[in-house]
Amino acid sequence: MAAAQRSDGTTFRRSLLNPAALGYLAVVAAVWAWIGVDTLLVSHSGDASMAGVWGFFVTAPTSFLFVLLPGPLPLVGVAVGALVQALALGAAYRWATGRPRGHGRASHA
Repeated sequence: MAAAQRSDGTTFRRSLLNPAALGYLAVVAAVWAWIGVDTLLVSHSGDASMAGVWGFFVTAPTSFLFVLLPGPLPLVGVAVGALVQALALGAAYRWATGRPRGHGRASHA
């Protein structure tokens, strides 16, 4: 049982700590930093800024499942969406780069 837990943790870590997943999380963080700067430092007439929508777009489609929930739950959906998409990208990256190259090819040397 401990080996299965260790294996799940290792799989989770390997899926999250690779260039594809970390690059995606960096993009999400940059978008939210831009949203923060736009909200705090840029003067808009009334409530004219639509910058906050981009936080949901970069974490879609998972974050859209949380949009209609009350209170702060839509922001929780953004965090969950970012994590789900990062794990999916990381798993795809591991699948694409994890297979041995040249296996089964004849050598012409």
